Amino acid sequence: MIRKIKSKINRFRKHLLPAAIYKSRFLSSLYYFLVISSFSREHQAVLAGKVKHLRDTQRSKDNYFLLIRNIHRLEKGLLMRPKREIFAKDYIKETIECFEGVWNNESYHQPNNLQMKWFYDVLSNYFSSSGEDKLITSLSERFTKITEGNKFEIQSNKSRPYFRPEKTTISYEDFFELTRIRRSVRWFLEKPVPRELIDKAIQAAIQSPSACNRQPFEYRVIDDRSMVEKVVNFPMGTKGYAYNIPVVIVAIGNLDAYFDERDRHLIYIDSSLANMALMLSLETLGLSSCPINWPDIEAREIMMDEFLSLERYQRPIMCIGVGFPDPEGMVAFSEKRSLDQIRKYN
Repeated sequence: MIRKIKSKINRFRKHLLPAAIYKSRFLSSLYYFLVISSFSREHQAVLAGKVKHLRDTQRSKDNYFLLIRNIHRLEKGLLMRPKREIFAKDYIKETIECFEGVWNNESYHQPNNLQMKWFYDVLSNYFSSSGEDKLITSLSERFTKITEGNKFEIQSNKSRPYFRPEKTTISYEDFFELTRIRRSVRWFLEKPVPRELIDKAIQAAIQSPSACNRQPFEYRVIDDRSMVEKVVNFPMGTKGYAYNIPVVIVAIGNLDAYFDERDRHLIYIDSSLANMALMLSLETLGLSSCPINWPDIEAREIMMDEFLSLERYQRPIMCIGVGFPDPEGMVAFSEKRSLDQIRKYN
């Protein structure tokens, strides 16, 4: 009976769905509500992230993601041509409230957290260059009181808008060659991967652009052999070479970075920008990688959730196998589509 029901559902999907449902948003939503629950986990994760974001903003007033976003908005205002004397009045009070909460939270004052200096320098630049305004003046005084005795004031290198160098010294030919050399490697040497090399690659990866600089992702690096043997089998597509992978990096998206459903897709965009930079960086360090697709399958989501102790607002995005490439192992040629096939102007 179960097989018959599944068979009928499959026939429904193949024949009735294209003709009767996809043209209507309501019917499409109804279909995924009644027939297939493929998006239920994403719906829950997006809502959980939104709730946490709003609670961090309204209750504790130390929403780190919100502060990053607003500081970046201030930066964009400071570099505009021409720059307005008065701007950001609609969110500067919220920014200072959030800044005070973060500033007074000792957990953020880590020696390598340079964003604290960035927050301070951009706000200092904003208040010192703003025109006369009662609200901004009062918030400037509040900012001075919050940061009294700060350790960033005497530093000369300011973390604020600047004039970038005219040109990089890296040639296009060298970069293009790097992109050609990088291919998905599935055969690795039985050789430990130094954590400092992975950290270097991640440090380069997180220089990638991100919407409002929020970087709504994190990397979980698994290099314990017993743990690798478990997690490497969670995604599909590793059959036949999973045993050979020495390190697995799992990219995790954090949906609490957003206050609205409109930005739910940014965990995939921003992390993908960083992941490509990560894999290119690994090549320059003598390491190779294999990006591994993450299928949205409930049973596998549960395994990853439990393995990494993920929050409800966190989603696995992809896995990356990393190691020293085995020179005797082959890679796929994987010819890419032509420029004319993939590019259109206007």
